[in-house]
This record gives sequence, structure tokens and C-alpha cells, in this order.
Amino acid sequence: MTGTLLSIGHGYSAQALEPLLLPRGWTIIGTTRNPAKAQAMAERGVTPLVWPGNPLPLGSATALLVSVAPGEEDPVLAAHGTEISRASHLRWVGYLSTIGVYGDQQGGWVDETTPPNAISTRARARIHAETAWQEVCTKAGVRLHIFRLAGIYGPGRGPIAKLREGRAQRVVKPGQYFSRIHQADIGQALDCAMQSKIGSRIYNLCDDHPAPPQDVLAFAAQLAGVPVPPEVPFEKADLSPMARSFYADSKRVRNDRIKQELGLKLLYPDYESGLRNILAEEG
Repeated sequence: MTGTLLSIGHGYSAQALEPLLLPRGWTIIGTTRNPAKAQAMAERGVTPLVWPGNPLPLGSATALLVSVAPGEEDPVLAAHGTEISRASHLRWVGYLSTIGVYGDQQGGWVDETTPPNAISTRARARIHAETAWQEVCTKAGVRLHIFRLAGIYGPGRGPIAKLREGRAQRVVKPGQYFSRIHQADIGQALDCAMQSKIGSRIYNLCDDHPAPPQDVLAFAAQLAGVPVPPEVPFEKADLSPMARSFYADSKRVRNDRIKQELGLKLLYPDYESGLRNILAEEG
């Protein structure tokens, strides 16, 4: 299958589709607010579009991927919800959400059947956005895949990058677990979903091995051959309000559904293999 993908908010996650779709003859139209990023997109073979500010070419798209975070409402639906609800020509819509919708599970396991239990305003907004997209795509008669992403890492992003930039803290909060997903596996999962015939569905997108963040940072330091940062108790850590808020939730996320239904085979099923790959690519 080939076609035209309209990628709204074409950032780090969505870019993982470029090496998969462009060689197969797809057209990717990617939106950004930043003219400099638009130029970089064009150099990679993506058709850039500064948005908001220009009309969205929904009529020419066969697939739609939305990576834009909601505020009080979803900005894409606020601007184009009526048009999208009538876009029956679309073959697929993907919406990138977050595992934050599950809230704090005190280190317990969750899957897609676990009721959302968001604490933060940010995560509650995601739940509302998921529901809004489900309603709009049902009206359009278009299949919608919602992807609840774990912590994203990959080249230029994650513990190795933090170590190199001198901003890594080995923060320890007893009982804290985070799930993660490598950028390349995000691209793989989105590609599998687009090619599938599966109807509307919610998928967790994470690797197989949730882990305490201090363990991941220690492994990254040993791998990169730099000193392991000392442990810092969570209460004393120098964290931004955003970073601190992530520690309010502790959970381990299952990914069985996406592997069983879409046949996803993770390139990096654990942080060890993912970090080794990053170091090999970046030297």
C-alpha cells in the first residue's frame, strides 16, 4: 500500500516513518510551527507545511497521523474536526497518546483493558482527546489506532544524550518503574498498523522490560565509558516541574496486544539493546 500521509506535528516519533515509507513511494506531508524545521524536512524528502498558518491538505491525504499534544482541547479537532468527521476517503488515522493515561499503579502491570486513571492535568487532557478522536473517526467511518507511548528514546534523545550534555541525574525513588520505547520501534509499529486491516483499536507501545530509571542511567554510563552518576534521592533531586511530575506515576506496561494483533517484532525489546544501538550509530 502506498499513498499520502499527512503527519500533523511531524516530530521525533513521526520521523521514524520516513525511512520506511519514502523508499516505498509514499508522500509524507509534515507540519511544523518552525520554518527551520520545515527546511530540514524538505532535505529529508518530506513535503513541509507550516501549521497553523496554512490550510491542511486533508483532501489529498490517504492516511493521517496526529502527534500534537492537547491543551484544554485538541488543537487539530478544534480547527478541523468537522472536516475530519466527513473525511471518509481516509484509510487510516493514527493518534499518538501516552501511557500517562493509566496514572499511578504503584509499580503494578497495566494493559489496554486497564481503566485510565490519570492524575495530572496533562494526562487527563489526553483521555479527553482520545475520546474526541474516537467520536470523530466513528462519524467518518475511518479506522483509528490510538498508540499509548511509553518514554521515548533513540539517537540524540535519552540517557546517553543526557550524560554527554552533563545533565544526567541518577534519581532514586523506591518502587519507581518506567516503560520505554525506541524511536525505531515507534516507526515499525505505525507502519504495521497502517498496513494492517485491523479496525479501530488502542495499543500500548513500549518495550518488554520496564525498569527503574537509575538502573537505565547506570547501564548507559557504563556502556559509554563515563562515570556512573551518584544516586540522588528523589526528594533532593534538581528536577523541573515537568520532570518531577513523571515520578508521580509508577507502572509497568504490557505490550502483548500490539505484538499479537499487528505482528510487531521489536527491534529493541529492552533498554540494553536499544542503548547499544544508539552508541553504535553515534560512535
